[in-house]
Amino acid sequence: MSKKVLITRIIPAKAYDMLTQAGFEVIVWEGSGPMTQPQLLERAKEANALISLGADKLDKHFFSQCSHLEAIAQFAVGYDNIDVNEATRMKIPVSNTPDVLSDATADVAFGLMIAVSRKMFYLHKSIELGEWKQFEPLKNLGVELAGKTLGVFGMGRIGMVMAQRCRGGFNMNILYHNRTRNSEAEKRYDARYVSFDELLQQSDVLSVHSVLSDETRGLFNKTTFNKMKKNAIFINTSRGGVHNEEDLIEALQNETIWGAGLDVTNPEPMLASNPLLQMPNVSVLPHIGSATTEARNGMARLAAENIIEFYKNGNMVTCVNPGVLTKN
Repeated sequence: MSKKVLITRIIPAKAYDMLTQAGFEVIVWEGSGPMTQPQLLERAKEANALISLGADKLDKHFFSQCSHLEAIAQFAVGYDNIDVNEATRMKIPVSNTPDVLSDATADVAFGLMIAVSRKMFYLHKSIELGEWKQFEPLKNLGVELAGKTLGVFGMGRIGMVMAQRCRGGFNMNILYHNRTRNSEAEKRYDARYVSFDELLQQSDVLSVHSVLSDETRGLFNKTTFNKMKKNAIFINTSRGGVHNEEDLIEALQNETIWGAGLDVTNPEPMLASNPLLQMPNVSVLPHIGSATTEARNGMARLAAENIIEFYKNGNMVTCVNPGVLTKN
């Protein structure tokens, strides 16, 4: 009997093709949105393995009902929706899809930085509203980025690409704060490791590329915004839960910081009435960091590879809890 793989949303056909050719039976949720947890539980109980997305709640209750699962492949880099500790206790390996979306996500962070610095989203809307009448020398002024200081919070794969873009494009000075030193970033981009407080105090642009964890949840709040420069731009393309959105709104309204660019919001999706959408120096996107054909195809390929590799030889290409694998 072939193994059954449940894919919790429609993803690029590359994943289906690879799994089918490898002999798996593929079951796909084709609803217009994510499944409720009861729907997910019902279908997961019939599957051997799961390809999940960030909206799927794979918590302790899920694992208590689906301890039979043999492998989970997350169709994303982040996996904060998965209780990895519980999966590990059940000896279920979990994988993610790093690297394949680093360029796409860094491009969004880089684009948001430019858009915020010149108030592009707001000014585009002003044309639609018929407000572009004449040249006004002291109106709609932005800030230049050349030679400024970029602070990277989370100098991993995506943070490295963002540093590369900013160093090469604007000759920006690069600071970073990480759990561990990144010697490659220091060598390639002359990046300088600093404390978290120094990152806040010295960055003209602070770009967040960290995971969402107990340590980072709500880390960017009133206290941290108050430590930043008044001309600072805050960029978040990681997870909305990393920043406190009410505190961010207040910091922008009070001119504690200068601007913000978000590809992730808290909560998500953002309400159309959110005041951030009406601020001149704010640019918001609907979580499209990996939304390129190349990145999504790469994610589908890697998710399928992780499942195939697991059943082929007991390994996964990008396992986040490798201790449970038979070979590691």
